[in-house]
Amino acid sequence: MKKWTAVMLLSCIILMMYGPHNSAEAATITAENEIKQILNNLFTNKSDYLADRDNKLADFYDNKHLLSRRAYKMEVDRKLYLHSWAKKRNMKIVNSQSKIRVTRVRIGENVAVVSLGHSQKISYSYNNHPSSAQWFGLGTWHAITLKKIGDHWIVWKEWYLDPLEENPSLIPSGVPVDSPDREVAQDGKKYRRKAAVAYADKYAGLAWGAGNNGKYNRKYKSYNNHGGDCTNFVSQALGDPEEGGGLPMRGPWRYHYPNGGSRTWVQTDALKNFILYSGYGRVITTDFFPELMKQTDAQPYGAIGKLKEGDLIAHVLKNDVDHFSIVTGFDDHGYPLVNSHTADRFRAPFDLGWDKTTKYILIQIRD
Repeated sequence: MKKWTAVMLLSCIILMMYGPHNSAEAATITAENEIKQILNNLFTNKSDYLADRDNKLADFYDNKHLLSRRAYKMEVDRKLYLHSWAKKRNMKIVNSQSKIRVTRVRIGENVAVVSLGHSQKISYSYNNHPSSAQWFGLGTWHAITLKKIGDHWIVWKEWYLDPLEENPSLIPSGVPVDSPDREVAQDGKKYRRKAAVAYADKYAGLAWGAGNNGKYNRKYKSYNNHGGDCTNFVSQALGDPEEGGGLPMRGPWRYHYPNGGSRTWVQTDALKNFILYSGYGRVITTDFFPELMKQTDAQPYGAIGKLKEGDLIAHVLKNDVDHFSIVTGFDDHGYPLVNSHTADRFRAPFDLGWDKTTKYILIQIRD
């Protein structure tokens, strides 16, 4: 009897010590799960909206409040740009899918502050081949504040770095012509071209289709919070000695493990200059989008017909290189597809998110 009384007493003490804590913890988990379900519904509706399917995206916003109205307008502008771009390319957007990875949730009274990664798959088809759908992947990081009004959660404000916010009226027209004699990518003596492409596919971050569970290569520092990671990523694909292209690091182009890359490794114009002056690469052409498509006697499939997997494209604004991407393939019509960081892309059309003010430097890496 005494033993039974002691067990009961001990049970009561344990319940007093841990019961309320466990109860509070369970309530927090329940609240977080509710928020995550709302976010999943939100991003599913964003994809439905982007693909012109029936949806209720507007229900997640409050038009009476400026920041919420701005967040909704971002989605409207994004859709307008993407469909305008597709129309100029004789394409149609046919589908979109979303996956999210919630990394942080802070819940207050009727407010939730969330950080998450969004992976999106966007499918398109050419108007003259509507039955043949193709796709590319995007990845973006989002900071979202949700607010509960009554019994309904809305997006109070949202921020994310998205490349699809350009003015749709500035999109140049043009459709590539596939080159039937484009060289198949082969590993050369100096440059493992196929390995560079495999590296770019594996470490394309959050972009739908990327490997490594959506993570960058942890051997390298991320420069997303230091002006952008695009050049660092291209340098990795070119020069990683184990998985990448294996171009020897030399002169000013080096990565100092584990501290970070040299200026030439991480800065756009510096990398461009090094690649050209070192002899690692040569310029195919520098021009605006329509000229890249132009068919001539010397280039019957346009300058882009000279590109191979593992080559580079530099995006130039006002005479400065603003962005670097690596060519990882071509779609069924010969459209060059690229991978990049900031924002993350997996085999996306190379000019997506850019406009007629952008010049492109097509760079062939010497094998």
